[in-house]
Amino acid sequence: MKKSLTSPRALVLSLAAAGVIGAAATGAYTSANAVASAQPAAAAAAPSAPLVSMPDFSTVTAQTGPAVVNISVVGTTKTAAAESPQGIPGMDPDDPMYDFFRRFQGQGMPRGKQQQQREVPVRGQGSGFIVSADGIILTNAHVVKDATEVTVKLTDRREFRAKVLGSDPKTDVAVIKIDAKNLPTLSMGKTKDLKVGEWVLAIGSPFGFENTVTAGVVSAKGRTLPDDSYVPFIQTDVAVNPGNSGGPLINTRGEVVGINSQIYSRSGGYQGVSFAIPIDVAIQIKDQIVATGKASHARLGVAVQEVNQTFADSFKLDKPEGALVSNVEKGSPADQAGLRSGDVIRKVDGDPIVASGDLPALIGQKKPGSKVTLEVWRQGSREELTAKLGDAAEKTATVAKNEDGASQGKLGLALRPLQPEEQRQASVEGGLLIVNVGGPAAMAGVQSGDVLLAINGTPAKNIEQVREAVAKSDKSVALLIQRDGDKIFVPVRLG
Repeated sequence: MKKSLTSPRALVLSLAAAGVIGAAATGAYTSANAVASAQPAAAAAAPSAPLVSMPDFSTVTAQTGPAVVNISVVGTTKTAAAESPQGIPGMDPDDPMYDFFRRFQGQGMPRGKQQQQREVPVRGQGSGFIVSADGIILTNAHVVKDATEVTVKLTDRREFRAKVLGSDPKTDVAVIKIDAKNLPTLSMGKTKDLKVGEWVLAIGSPFGFENTVTAGVVSAKGRTLPDDSYVPFIQTDVAVNPGNSGGPLINTRGEVVGINSQIYSRSGGYQGVSFAIPIDVAIQIKDQIVATGKASHARLGVAVQEVNQTFADSFKLDKPEGALVSNVEKGSPADQAGLRSGDVIRKVDGDPIVASGDLPALIGQKKPGSKVTLEVWRQGSREELTAKLGDAAEKTATVAKNEDGASQGKLGLALRPLQPEEQRQASVEGGLLIVNVGGPAAMAGVQSGDVLLAINGTPAKNIEQVREAVAKSDKSVALLIQRDGDKIFVPVRLG
């Protein structure tokens, strides 16, 4: 059900009649209207802009609110206990010298007692929503982390002790259950049907204020955050604060499209950017937890980084999209499938990889043991590879960070071949040691002591090969270097 706003003229007049806008403002509007009416009839007949309709959030809230719950948790954490519970005998804790003598006392204590730790209770709050009438509830994994007691409070003020069926830190999804029947539930939507710019609302308990409703729009889809590469987040501008975690993100049809999980903030509170876990991901995790008590994720075994314009120029890509493979773990599914450093993964089972974070998000939602078809860009041509995925519980794939830098001129590297002993120490075959660095390479972050393994995806076997590769590159080159055992592509713009 939708309700249209009044027209601009009706809005101003109604505010003026109510005494909100003075006569001067009303007169100005009437004067402008009179000028418009003096224009030619053809101009007056011009079509007006369509009215903007707004969703009736009260209807959606009444429909969905009863299935949203408040979650209270009690847990314990260990803290250092440097002084005895009795404090310092004979001294008032309010004495200005109390802290000084307390520190002095702590220094004089035996080392074992000084480092002694004790468990203290910790309390927290969050939100959740009911997905089945028999008491299955979805929330965030971080809401119930280390909880020894979980209490669920319904909108009718009934309270239940909840059992944590399982949680998945990789997606921040947890499933809890209360012993109740005939509970109200929420309908599930589909993330693929969600549109950027679409109205959504959140219901939760920010700062403990239960059943608070806030609204906004979908700002973006498929966002990848640094610490949560398994989740293609929904970004919104819905006001979400501590306590909203685990609550539903709901569309105007009353369907859950996500679980509110994180905010981007420099103050600790809402600053206009919030993130929700897509409901498709959450339901997949929920089904696994209900069936087995845990969730599993697939693993490819590569380190990838973003393809920027410099890399796109270096690898002759038509646009800066895909996941650039900087390292392939030996013996991993990627290694067995034939992936190499310098490959750019463009698609997984036909799904496009635009940003590098799309790859772990897609792979992480697959089942271990399943096969995927990878479309890769290698040495200027398209290839297809098939990989049988492993289990992420064995070893987590990493996402390398780009090193920024751009300048003009020559490459600026002084190189020499690695000696056999140096190759053994670095665990590489071939490669060139970077003896000195300057110019564009230095600006890009290359350092003396780095090992150059490849240039534009081709193994660096000798210095002449590097010179030829630079001579053939018009704008930029991509250097694969190894530093302290880590491999990463560094884009160097030549001019």
